Amino acid sequence: MDIALIGGHGKVALLAAPLLVEAGHTVHSVIRNPEHAAEVEATGAQAVLSDIESLDAGGWDELLRGRDAVVWSAGAGGGNPERTVAVDRDAAIASMDAAQRVGAERYVMVSYFGASLEHGVSEDNPFFAYAESKARADEHLRGTDLRWTILAPSRLTLEEPSGRIDTAAAEGGSVSRGNVARTIVAALERPATVGRFLPYNDGEQEIGAALDAAS
Repeated sequence: MDIALIGGHGKVALLAAPLLVEAGHTVHSVIRNPEHAAEVEATGAQAVLSDIESLDAGGWDELLRGRDAVVWSAGAGGGNPERTVAVDRDAAIASMDAAQRVGAERYVMVSYFGASLEHGVSEDNPFFAYAESKARADEHLRGTDLRWTILAPSRLTLEEPSGRIDTAAAEGGSVSRGNVARTIVAALERPATVGRFLPYNDGEQEIGAALDAAS
């Protein structure tokens, strides 16, 4: 597949890109800062410069035209509610709409374990903008005609990837970013994950088998 990897310089994306390339995919990693291009291209991906916060519909169409799949691994990083809404909700939704228009039918969203419209985070909580934005984006994705999968990892760590996860564990655990990168690759390869919201922690089951069992 020809994949647009949105948020290409993020920690998860930098781990996912070489795995996707190794799996035989063509990866276009979308980044905002040209200083990150060399690091991104060292993964085997092609760096694509674009500011997803400022793209209009035509810009999104141009960015995604010719791609078979979109992997959303971007995020504003918290701290600025306005930017969180602009990236995690508005830009994400714009990417979904563009993917439908240009025929990039496969879409994998990296969300988080507790993402839901019933997230229960109060508006005075600094986490509210993120929780609400991710929930709105995920809900919009569910309403599209895309072949979507929502991956919902728990708290992210920098531990070495084990290649093993738990899709049945309760919220409150953790998962290595390396394992998240591996779930992106595994989900893209598995049609059975289409239309699924898949929460997970690190665990004892091989990633592919875990996704098959949860799908």
